[in-house]
Amino acid sequence: MFLGIDVGTSGVKVVALGDDGELHEQRSAPLAVSRPHPLWSEQEPDDWWAATEAAVLALPAETRAQVAGIGLAGQMHGATLLGDDDRPLRPAILWNDGRSFAECGELEVAEPRLRAITGNIAMPGFTAPKLAWIRKHEPALLDKLRTVLLPKDYVRLRMTGDKASDMADSAGTLWLDVAAREWSDAMLAASGLTRAQMPRLFEGSTVTGTLRPDAAAAWGMAQVPVAAGGGDNAAGAAGVGVIGDGDALLSLGTSGVIFVATHDFRPNPARAVHAFCHCLPDMWHQMAVHLSAAACIDWAASITGLDGPGMLFTEAERAGVAVGPELFLPYLSGERTPYNDPHVRGAFLKLDNETDRGRLAAAVLEGVAFAHADGLDALREAGTHIEELAVIGGGSRSHHWGRILAAALGVRLVYLEGGEVGPALGAARLAQIAVTGAAPAQVCVRPPVSHVIEPDSVLAERLAPKLTRFRAASSVVRAL
Repeated sequence: MFLGIDVGTSGVKVVALGDDGELHEQRSAPLAVSRPHPLWSEQEPDDWWAATEAAVLALPAETRAQVAGIGLAGQMHGATLLGDDDRPLRPAILWNDGRSFAECGELEVAEPRLRAITGNIAMPGFTAPKLAWIRKHEPALLDKLRTVLLPKDYVRLRMTGDKASDMADSAGTLWLDVAAREWSDAMLAASGLTRAQMPRLFEGSTVTGTLRPDAAAAWGMAQVPVAAGGGDNAAGAAGVGVIGDGDALLSLGTSGVIFVATHDFRPNPARAVHAFCHCLPDMWHQMAVHLSAAACIDWAASITGLDGPGMLFTEAERAGVAVGPELFLPYLSGERTPYNDPHVRGAFLKLDNETDRGRLAAAVLEGVAFAHADGLDALREAGTHIEELAVIGGGSRSHHWGRILAAALGVRLVYLEGGEVGPALGAARLAQIAVTGAAPAQVCVRPPVSHVIEPDSVLAERLAPKLTRFRAASSVVRAL
């Protein structure tokens, strides 16, 4: 049995995968996000550990006793600052925190080769700008700072005592030379840091350490190996077999991601496309990232008095597609691809006397689809050809939304059984590779297809005028 642990933003998810690759158990524990000021988004690192323990211990004792290896996945970019005693110095600053926008420009001035080294434009979501903000606003912490870890790697530290990370997650810090797959001394120097404050680097499918005796005893396991794992998107891709050149997926989680695996490093920072290492050796990937996807569904359901996302999908389907003039701009936390703008905010536009809850719900589904269409265009401008996307994440449960997405994107959507499990499944598969030495192609196989949604040309024609108005409205709102 192999355990996959995904340290997400809204919760920790744990899955148990059999030697045969079948999913046996899954459990989760919730997490809360603190937003003490505008643009801020933080979590207490010890909450990740408490949620991890709760989710693991919710598994049956007989399942835990059979675990032969553990893999880790998690939310990317979070800055976890530790002192001499390896205790957090402050709450972790998360991936969707936008406070360090000014520091991004300062970093690019401090190290003019930033985009060439990292393959990315400096964005507030990345880790390095967060440290620049700390240096400016909380400088006393830097005298105490001994280690910076990403969220899942803090959980690893509590599990194994090792300060280690993988290439995929580390690529999102802006401290990695992404082509060379090693820490960049130039980028670290631009942040006033050294390699001594960084974790050791591993490929995602290799062992970084073993479970500590106290953790093993508490969890009812042997001192099993722990694999490096990956950032949530790369691990999610490995979980559904997106590991070959040109393989692509659409992840509809709290954020939304279009992910394309590549056999070489293909940066396109000008359009805010992410270019990172994959969680398997000698592979990279491109991403178009949208900071709010399923988060918009949860928010809209709440403000319209609906009992959860399922009811919102029902209301939207009842209303129909592109039936009203309403537009929704889904920038609740700013936006990355293609704008790199943490200050832009969401909006409902073109409301009239006929607007009701159903038409608002329909506009939300369409708006998130349009944002993904913008991201796909940015990937295509980088020379990436996509005709098919595997769909994973909680948002994959709605077939109606799938029809809207397929039409707006103009690509075939392939829904996979168990696709909503996401990164935790990939983490378990990486643990299996690390422990058994099996080839990635044997382990990271594509799950069975549950259904396929082809782009509907009639639906696409109906959505096209709204997409045009959406893009015009986005330009206006971003200028406000």
